[in-house]
Amino acid sequence: MDIAQTEKYDQFNALHVRQGVFVIPNPWDAGTARILTAMGFEALATTSAGLAFSIGRRDSATGLTREVVLHNAREIVEATHLPVSADLEDGFGAAPETCAETIRLAAETGLVGGSIEDATGNADDPIFGFEHTVERVAAACEAARNLPFVLTARAENFLYGRHDLDDTIKRLQAFASVGADVVYAPGLPSLDAIREVCEAVDKPVNVVMGLQCTTYSVGQLQAAGVKRISVGGSFARAALGAFMRAAREVKEKGTFDYAGEAIPDAEAASYMAPTQRS
Repeated sequence: MDIAQTEKYDQFNALHVRQGVFVIPNPWDAGTARILTAMGFEALATTSAGLAFSIGRRDSATGLTREVVLHNAREIVEATHLPVSADLEDGFGAAPETCAETIRLAAETGLVGGSIEDATGNADDPIFGFEHTVERVAAACEAARNLPFVLTARAENFLYGRHDLDDTIKRLQAFASVGADVVYAPGLPSLDAIREVCEAVDKPVNVVMGLQCTTYSVGQLQAAGVKRISVGGSFARAALGAFMRAAREVKEKGTFDYAGEAIPDAEAASYMAPTQRS
């Protein structure tokens, strides 16, 4: 690992130990990474959903391979000076050894963080059993321990209709106990549930905003004990929403008023790298 990567790791780790909450937005390509960097955010995280939408695939284990995800992550890393964490899905395999290998490969792209989730990708049995999922997270943590890498462990119950807060907290506590640096349970149903999770674990808690449910302000989440706020694929979906509204206007009305809300070409160009000539 080079010095720059170690410095990024130190910067990223410091965000998790300082006072207060921070927002880590989710670009889906190099261009959106450059824009978010210019806007003054302190770290970035990839989004498997945003990536999938951008290349015409579904956000699933079959839709995105590890190679595709890590290639996208490398492009984002190279587009910014900020620390970057990655959505590493289920580690791209059920075996603990596969999760560990994924962490090592992720670090080789320049990433200084990433998440492993306990979703199986199997609709009939969507969540890994408790003991197995803890083994998977432990293996990922062991791999991360010798790297400049912040490991986030995710409990996916609420995204798959398993509204069991006790089991979710049990999993997050177990993940923390085997070495996870950050814990994360997307889709928690209320601010009270978020507060309960934050009080139950002794590691920084990530919460995702932008899902199609009740939303809370940064201030409310900080008061509940949240350390890190991500937006998942919601920025990508917001961009697609604007795209579809513009397309519908042209198709259904024959007008082009959408252009009044579009970012000017010169401003968009200002965020991007100049063309390099050989």
